Amino acid sequence: MLSTTEKEAIDHEIGLVPHKRATVIEALKIVQQHRGWISDDSVEEIADYLGISPAEVDSVATFYNLIFRKPVGRHVILLCDSISCYVMGYKSLYAALQHKLQISFGQTCPDDRFTLLPNACLGCCDHAPAMMIDKDLYRDITIEQLDDILKKYA
Repeated sequence: MLSTTEKEAIDHEIGLVPHKRATVIEALKIVQQHRGWISDDSVEEIADYLGISPAEVDSVATFYNLIFRKPVGRHVILLCDSISCYVMGYKSLYAALQHKLQISFGQTCPDDRFTLLPNACLGCCDHAPAMMIDKDLYRDITIEQLDDILKKYA
């Protein structure tokens, strides 16, 4: 069941658009912010609240790579794997992250601290390689900087 807080936030978004269904992505983001990810039950709750089918909600949820359809760690690392980042050192950065965190893409550390995910583009092609942790963007990253960056999320 959607919480009162979630419903109020979704209602606010509904008030900003001409059609209720136009708030699907915002409703997903709101619920994810409160629950950490979007379960099948969450999809059904959002669909019911917006008066649309669960399939419609799920199609939006699975399209956007920042909507998580399975549990993630406390911090999500998005490593850009675009051509610019690839050319500027993505492979060695990914290898270093795998070594330091002992996980690969799609996995979460045993202590639930980090989930590591690929991202097609973070919009920083002129400052590659790039990664984002939660809402923090890191550009021109070197392997030597990783320890200091990761310490911020202890």
